[in-house]
Amino acid sequence: MIEARDLIKSFGANRILDGVSFRIEKGESVVIIGRSGGGKSVLIKHLIGLLQPDAGQVLIEGEDIVPMNERELLRVRRKFGMLFQGAALFDSMTVAENVGFAFRRKRSLPESEVRQKVAEVLEMVDLPGTEEKKPSELSGGMRKRVGLARAIIYEPEIVLYDEPTTGLDPIVADSIDHLILRVRDRLDVTTVVVTHDMRSARRLGQRIMMLHDKKIYATGTPEEIFHSEDPIVRQFIEGVSDPKEAII
Repeated sequence: MIEARDLIKSFGANRILDGVSFRIEKGESVVIIGRSGGGKSVLIKHLIGLLQPDAGQVLIEGEDIVPMNERELLRVRRKFGMLFQGAALFDSMTVAENVGFAFRRKRSLPESEVRQKVAEVLEMVDLPGTEEKKPSELSGGMRKRVGLARAIIYEPEIVLYDEPTTGLDPIVADSIDHLILRVRDRLDVTTVVVTHDMRSARRLGQRIMMLHDKKIYATGTPEEIFHSEDPIVRQFIEGVSDPKEAII
């Protein structure tokens, strides 16, 4: 479904990705972990064509999207839904306007059908009846749910999550994790989650990839990653600044 081949990306003299390669199969749930500022969000934005690599390929169902123009990218992006870190809602719009934004902008559906679709996805993310609220009236967890509703209203084949539980308390974060699993199972989507939350990584990932030193340093099932004896992996899993303190 998704394949990265030898991705290289720099911003000025700062190289962020240096030969990143991996494959994600259709229907798979993959979690990408790694230190803050280590390139996880940069990597996930390459998968949807929001950033272009300096070198390398990104293949979506066998098509390399790197050389595509904006019109061609729009066609591929229809396969995707994405939940951004801060949910990226329009503050001046209501929940319903945010969730159905693209439908209304294109005027591709009658207004009654847009309203129905908005109501259905808000029900799916446990926010029925919130259509007329503004983002300022919502909690952080509710804004994340609205962002997810907007991501799935177009029935995507792939959903990308960029730090979906950042800034949320553990109970709300747990509810977002369960919601991601529900969306995955109900819509049968390929799921890619970027996170540094180890509880989320263990719960959501059928496979975990660790981005370290600008490359995919380790990959495996949650069991394999969380029981790894590699000192770099253990340092991150245990959350310690000195690798000598990591528990083997």
